[in-house]
Amino acid sequence: MCGCLVLFVSAWAFVRLWSIPAAVAMCVVAMVIPPVAAMVGNSRGRGDRWWDETSGDSTSDEWWDELDGKKPAPSDKDKKDSDAKRNNRRGRP
Repeated sequence: MCGCLVLFVSAWAFVRLWSIPAAVAMCVVAMVIPPVAAMVGNSRGRGDRWWDETSGDSTSDEWWDELDGKKPAPSDKDKKDSDAKRNNRRGRP
């Protein structure tokens, strides 16, 4: 960030006195550096499998596994059984 500020300020403080195209080029370079730095800094390596990490929430992890095709979708009977168990835990008939 400091390098971008130096490029921008020096371009219009004194470089423009000698060459306006050079000053404009310096500003363009200063404008391109931050997005490129963000892309490089946020990139992951080829071996990083961040999408396979679990979130710690078992319900969410099961849902994502179902969407990714890693786990079959629960049948209607399984849904009724899980609803019944949930209601029993809550004290409902």
